Amino acid sequence: MSDALKHECGIALIRLLKPLEYYKEKYGSAFYGVNKMYLMMEKQHNRGQDGAGFASIKLDVKPGERYISRVRSIAQQPIQDIFAQINERINHELTTHPEYQDDVDLQKKHIPYIGEVLLGHVRYGTFGKNSVESVHPFLRQNNWMHRNLIVAGNFNMTNVNELFDNLIEIGQHPKEKADTITVMEKIGHFLDDAVSKIYKDLKKEGYNKNECSPLIAERLKVGKILKHAAKNWDGGYAMAGLLGHGDSFVLRDPSGIRPAYYYKDDEIVVVASERPVIQTVFNVPFESVKELDPGHAIITKKSGETKIKKILEPLERKACSFERVYFSRGSDAEIYQERKMLGRLLMPKVLEAINNDTKNSVFSYIPNTAETSFYGMIETVEDHLNEKKTESILNGNGQLSAEKVTEILSERPRIEKIAIKDVKLRTFITEDSSRDDLVAHVYDVTYGVIKPTDNLVIIDDSIVRGTTLKKSIIKMMDRLNPKKIVVVSSAPQIRYIDCYGIDMANLETLIAFKAALELLKDNNQYHIVEEIYKKCLAQVHMKDKNIVNYVKEIYANFTDEQISDKISDLLGGEDIKAEVKIIFQPVENLHKACPKNLGDWYFTGDYPTPGGNRVVNRAFINFFEGNKERAY
Repeated sequence: MSDALKHECGIALIRLLKPLEYYKEKYGSAFYGVNKMYLMMEKQHNRGQDGAGFASIKLDVKPGERYISRVRSIAQQPIQDIFAQINERINHELTTHPEYQDDVDLQKKHIPYIGEVLLGHVRYGTFGKNSVESVHPFLRQNNWMHRNLIVAGNFNMTNVNELFDNLIEIGQHPKEKADTITVMEKIGHFLDDAVSKIYKDLKKEGYNKNECSPLIAERLKVGKILKHAAKNWDGGYAMAGLLGHGDSFVLRDPSGIRPAYYYKDDEIVVVASERPVIQTVFNVPFESVKELDPGHAIITKKSGETKIKKILEPLERKACSFERVYFSRGSDAEIYQERKMLGRLLMPKVLEAINNDTKNSVFSYIPNTAETSFYGMIETVEDHLNEKKTESILNGNGQLSAEKVTEILSERPRIEKIAIKDVKLRTFITEDSSRDDLVAHVYDVTYGVIKPTDNLVIIDDSIVRGTTLKKSIIKMMDRLNPKKIVVVSSAPQIRYIDCYGIDMANLETLIAFKAALELLKDNNQYHIVEEIYKKCLAQVHMKDKNIVNYVKEIYANFTDEQISDKISDLLGGEDIKAEVKIIFQPVENLHKACPKNLGDWYFTGDYPTPGGNRVVNRAFINFFEGNKERAY
């Protein structure tokens, strides 16, 4: 992606089903779980680079012994920092106490982080907060083992105010109005309530206080707690949690917006945000890793019993299509093929834009996530050329010379690496006031391969704001003196904000929105903007389920092609000599390429939850009023 776009978090949960001694004997270390967690978090580093956290719980410890460990970091390489701290502590204990070396019981008793239940998290801070207090996992502590709660998630709730008010209504005093706090406290409230009820029942049955603790662990119904807690959640989420005595869960939202995959055998239960992470780290085949169904939770009791339970009634499946286009690693077998298909489906439009002149066209891509779609695009170019070659040879009626046949067969797509990202420079660009000059140098280009008669076709996975394209890539490509620059987006036009975890909170930053506003001005229809504003204002105090996404009316009078052409004008400009053409993937082709992930609200405005409509209208109100605040 050419534009910097912070996005989703990644979760990793490991439950060891055997005693730690088992892993020591089989794998050579009782730290098997910690080692695997490091790999799982590193394999999801692409999902979050602002911070990382790790927590573990030890089962069956004696009173007075520490059983919860947690470490979080916002260092420049947070995952490395976390595990450097863990390793330092482990090595210190093993060096100071040689007797721990081969005694797993002593290791478990005295060394932190070694445990049977482990939770990891990598984070992007969508709200600009990047203090360590904002880093998952979050811990809710209590002297009752069962009431300790650790939560980490890949999520964003659209109705934080409502959830906050709900907590106040039940007598709580939340320390902060943030979705992470409200979600944890909501789960914590029903956890406390369930433990108290079970304890009262056990006392009535004649058990003393000491006898109650293990029985509470047995009787606690995690699914019921989640059902009550998540009843009013509006958002996309894969929510992971650990209870102090050893139960664990991961709950996925009813629309399946945020991803979650799991694997179980007789040694482990594993959950992660991406399938290949589990495949690679545990060396298991594709078909062994299952997707957690929307509205369901995978729950593992302290006993090791694991069940998939329906917590909330599943809604129409709207799994995030951006996962397939950009966020998830392309090493997933399905995602790899889907990205190639996105490239293939674009080629008819590309060929039309270059008048089928493949001989005088150079094809390239914007590194690194567009590379797979580029392969699909090139395969289609090759198919097109093979048809041309066959037709030319057949039209020769056997009269072609050997030289002419060789000439026909030698034509192939001209593939070059044109844009080269300067990764070191990218991380330096932080201050808005000096961003423009720096953005112009984020990419270098390859000189000497483009002729003045050439079309230059370059594919990007998506175009959000267009900032880097306008200020860097197109300018630099124009220095190569091509006849025409064709920028191809494997994703459709991003017209609406996201409110489920991706950092797209302001409409006015989106290049498609800017283009639509310009078209309204060009057609003397800008009065529509104020009309939409008034409609949005009229809905401010309505219930979410009744709210209509009126922002759609911004685009209603224009075709996709008209908006694409206006985007081409905005990203070109007078100082660009070459003709600039921007091509976007049609939404129907996105669905054809990614049939299991039909969540497309950022392209279509069809939000999968009622809160989405409220948030996008709020974003429009903010735009109209010149308010730079986030819409959620």
